[in-house]
Amino acid sequence: MGVKATTRSIRALKGTRPIVCLTAYDAVTARIADQGGADLILVGDSVGNTVLGMADTVGVTLEMMVHHTAAVVRAKPNALVIADLPFGLAHDSFPNLLKACRALLQQGGAQGVKIEGGASLAKHIEKLVDAGIPVMGHVGLMPQRVHATGYRRRGLTPADQVRLFADAQAVADAGAFSIVVECVDASFMPKITAAVDVPTIGIGSGDGCDGQILVIHDLLGLTPEPPPFVKPLAHLHKDAVTAVQRWARQVRQGGRR
Repeated sequence: MGVKATTRSIRALKGTRPIVCLTAYDAVTARIADQGGADLILVGDSVGNTVLGMADTVGVTLEMMVHHTAAVVRAKPNALVIADLPFGLAHDSFPNLLKACRALLQQGGAQGVKIEGGASLAKHIEKLVDAGIPVMGHVGLMPQRVHATGYRRRGLTPADQVRLFADAQAVADAGAFSIVVECVDASFMPKITAAVDVPTIGIGSGDGCDGQILVIHDLLGLTPEPPPFVKPLAHLHKDAVTAVQRWARQVRQGGRR
């Protein structure tokens, strides 16, 4: 049995080696991610559009996140398990925010929470960390804000770069143990990584990060239309359809019961 990862061991990897992170939503995919060598498994609110048929992550509730986090934790992975805080809760009153985070740790079994947001949430993040709740930050493109900001690459203008710098530094200074940086211009990304003393975990942000994260369904080719920055390393959707078609033919021909 391997050594169980912690927020401290993940943070210590900055400058040592790249960090491998995958997003998974159930025991089956969690086992695949863990046995494949992931350091960290994120139970993402992308469960909404990846497996629940939603258009985006906005409709994902706390109850859904607790349910899927518990499923991942039951796989007993050595990887660190972090759960996404769903839409809107980070901007609620601190008592409600604390209650939601407690649910993800106490009921879901997560070892920490990921929170989308930058400098405006720094005080909340600091108070959560003080309460013993590890926080992973998330700056750059924030899917929970899709209705307000849309999907577009960040860090392309000087003004946007200033905001990204401020967000990443504020989240790190507040005590986050790592920061996901999504869809940031690849040429600017190394400057963020160098500016903060915690690991940056990139998704669609190039190689200038301390680690990378992908949704395991995208990596395995289970998603019919993965994001443009994903290069699937398997084609399980196509293989699964072929297998079902083969079995269906056997049944119709009387070869399988």
